[in-house]
Amino acid sequence: MKKEICRKGSIIGLADDQSMAKGCTRAFHEQGTTMQQSEQLWHALEKEAVCAALQVSDDGLSTTESESRLSKYGYNRLPLPKKRAWYTRLGGHINNALIYIMLVASALTFLLGHHVDAFVIFLVIVVNTLIGYVQEGRAEKALEAIRGMMAPHASVLRDGKRAGVEADAIVPGDIVLLEAGDRIPVDLRLLHTRFLKIDEAALTGESVPVEKEAIAVPEQTPLAEQSDMAFSGTFVTSGQGLGVTVRTGAATELGRINEMLSDVMLLKTPLLQQMDTLAKRLTFIILGVAALLFVFAYYVRNYELVDAFMTVVGFAVAVVPEGLPAVMTIALAIGVHRMAQRKAIIRRLPAVETLGAVSVICSDKTGTLTCNEMTVRQLVTADFSVVVNGTGYAPNGTFEKDGFHMDPSSNEHTMEICQAALLCNDASLRQNGNSWQVNGDPMEGALVTLALKAGYDQDNSRKEVPRLDEIPFDAAHRFMATLHHDHEMARAFMVVKGAPEQILTMCDKARSMSGDRLIDIDFWTNQMEMLAAQGERVLALAVRDMPQGTMGLTFDDAMSGLTLLGFVGLIDPPRSEAIAAVRECRNAGIRVVMITGDHAATALAIARQLGLADNPKALTGKDLDSMSTEELQLTAREITVFARANPEHKLRLIRALQEDGAIIAMTGDGVNDAPALKQANVGVAMGNKGTEVAKEASEMVLADDNFASIAAAVREGRTVYDNLQKVIAWTLPTNVGEVLAIIVAVMFGLAMPLTPVQILWINMVTSVALGLVLAFEPTEPGTMQRPPRRIGDSIITPFMLWRIVFVSTMFMCATFGIYYHALSKGLPIEAAHTLVVNVIVVLEIFYLFSVRYVHGTSLTLRGVIGTPPVLIGVIVITAAQLFLTYMPLLQNAFGTHSVKLEDGILVILIGIVFLLIIECEKRIRQIYLGRQVENFLKTVKSTE
Repeated sequence: MKKEICRKGSIIGLADDQSMAKGCTRAFHEQGTTMQQSEQLWHALEKEAVCAALQVSDDGLSTTESESRLSKYGYNRLPLPKKRAWYTRLGGHINNALIYIMLVASALTFLLGHHVDAFVIFLVIVVNTLIGYVQEGRAEKALEAIRGMMAPHASVLRDGKRAGVEADAIVPGDIVLLEAGDRIPVDLRLLHTRFLKIDEAALTGESVPVEKEAIAVPEQTPLAEQSDMAFSGTFVTSGQGLGVTVRTGAATELGRINEMLSDVMLLKTPLLQQMDTLAKRLTFIILGVAALLFVFAYYVRNYELVDAFMTVVGFAVAVVPEGLPAVMTIALAIGVHRMAQRKAIIRRLPAVETLGAVSVICSDKTGTLTCNEMTVRQLVTADFSVVVNGTGYAPNGTFEKDGFHMDPSSNEHTMEICQAALLCNDASLRQNGNSWQVNGDPMEGALVTLALKAGYDQDNSRKEVPRLDEIPFDAAHRFMATLHHDHEMARAFMVVKGAPEQILTMCDKARSMSGDRLIDIDFWTNQMEMLAAQGERVLALAVRDMPQGTMGLTFDDAMSGLTLLGFVGLIDPPRSEAIAAVRECRNAGIRVVMITGDHAATALAIARQLGLADNPKALTGKDLDSMSTEELQLTAREITVFARANPEHKLRLIRALQEDGAIIAMTGDGVNDAPALKQANVGVAMGNKGTEVAKEASEMVLADDNFASIAAAVREGRTVYDNLQKVIAWTLPTNVGEVLAIIVAVMFGLAMPLTPVQILWINMVTSVALGLVLAFEPTEPGTMQRPPRRIGDSIITPFMLWRIVFVSTMFMCATFGIYYHALSKGLPIEAAHTLVVNVIVVLEIFYLFSVRYVHGTSLTLRGVIGTPPVLIGVIVITAAQLFLTYMPLLQNAFGTHSVKLEDGILVILIGIVFLLIIECEKRIRQIYLGRQVENFLKTVKSTE
């Protein structure tokens, strides 16, 4: 029934007790203390003290006073962040050693007269720069999304009358009236509540609406338990309330999160850090070697100045991997597409690779690791316990007693509990396709599901035993009671549901199979503690027969004389697929840490069911506050569950783990998660229940809110990195082989085996086309059985360095071998150059088949046949080489010449011999490494 919210002369008209309003007036006149915005612990103050501190009377603020405070405190808005100028942001993406190398390559290519290739190199630079620039701009939308959460309108008390005002005009001391559906515009100290429940999931992570009351709580009470406060950006789900504004704008909890979010700096991904290091080293090597080469050619070999310069140009063109950034970008884009098929939407391209380096996943509990659907797990009676199977709100599941299947209809006591759960209940279930949805409180929805599993029909059962009256649930008395009349049995009875510690004080008997008996408080207290230790929320159900003809309920009817039916244990169960995903992550050397706003006991119970650790340990936000940064780093290595964590706790945890060398993936859905999501190496937001703030602060969005999708994304991230390493391991030996040919030619006074333009053809055309196919390689076996790569590891591993030296030496030998073979046959210099270009491309093709399997042999049917992208790439490059060799237009442009069939066969034979040598080297290395591992294990065993 709708009641008047306000009337002149009192602050609230929906309650009979108006002492609170008079108390505000009295405190205002007697104390008149000064106002404070943010530092005051408002939740710990009594209502009268709050009103006095804010100098507000029961009529609210006057219009004049509100205007004065508005000029003093400013509008109720979140401050705009300082933005860098567009040219500063753009310059930050150009200031990169690899970009400079590519610019030099573009300029040199242009000077060589190859304008098209120069344009392609420059276009790659522009595209890469613009992508980074645009992505950085999108990250700033997280702050705009938070500012959009401020409520646009609100109802306040001004001059003793209810008035609608713009939310940004609310000032400290304004009295705000709350109703179901309202978005709270400021931080409020509640003065009065009536069945008030607020959804604070976006701010605290609590999975169910929080019951509010206007009673002060201790100073050390965590944010999630401050029941006398209402926070900006949260929603009223039911009931009514009234509160005085204590914080506005940037001083609110939402404002503090906004400030933390703006202070978080975006981190470079491991790959970008490694590529920056590689680019700087390449720059140093190129400049140094180019200078030495020029000096040697000009002063020692007496080259003409122009020839010496062109030699250096050929060296630079050969050593710069012009196509590598383009192939890397495409490889990341392919990873994005694959992850999208696994319900993981990538918002920022580098995050694809970063996922492959993740060593710790910090996951929210509700909805990510769990189903976010409350489920009745156990029924406890005076005689026995029943396990209820099934998850979610679908009425599918069985009952088990002592490990054996039980038909609930065969046990009158069980059926009575299920009927009571259905009758003392305001929720209902509705089927929508294959899913079931709750209209009402999630916990009450779980009780309806329990009754449906037992065989009750929610509509017919409620009609057969109609409700005549009720006492709604209130945090003050912590129970709900309903009066029913069973026409068939001519019986009136009351059903009571509520907190077990409260219901136990109202019962004098307990239902038993042998008849009702006196209640054993110790027994029921132990049962309650046992259920709570398992992470279950406990509700008690009781009944009382009422005199025939009773038509109404009073509190006195419910406060004594009840018969306890039993306890119901409810839990938000873990997702079955999340359990498998956690196991996969642990096998891959990835720690999974739960960060939640829930109670430690509940979180630990879920952690055990998920298998997060063999012996999971918990740390609360209160414990964390007392730790130094060094202590937190040490403790965080062993902790599996961080409970009662607020936004500052989450941010501090992420930073502590990162400073300890971990690469963090952080999941979240609420506004309170946004700073940690942005700080994490990979922020992962929920697509279904996640707020826009969380999505904008993240690098990845889970379309199905499922932790299993994170594990799949990590697998794809590792695959992307493996493929990128294959691209680099394939590209660099080719370039270094060309460089060695140029250096050897200068040192020994030999003719150049190929021209700079031909080098550019190999690097830009064949390298991009062939290197690109490696980006499509599938996940190799054992990818999720190896530990994450270390953050400090170089992208050029010792093995890759050896491969570069070994393979490039063979490239150089093949280059000079075929070159002088052609000259010895009397072929023109153009034909010799053409054979060199073709032998390098053929070696690249055969090396492509070898590098696809770094740890295994390529001499298998699958290895020889390859994947469709590999076959397409080989066909395209073969056709391109035929055009280069025999098409007059390309012959004129690149200085090539037609070759005979037998010379072409010789080129292919060189490629086959090269592949056999590489595979033999791979096999010898595997045998050597196997012996090393075996000796190591023997040493360890002997030590033990």
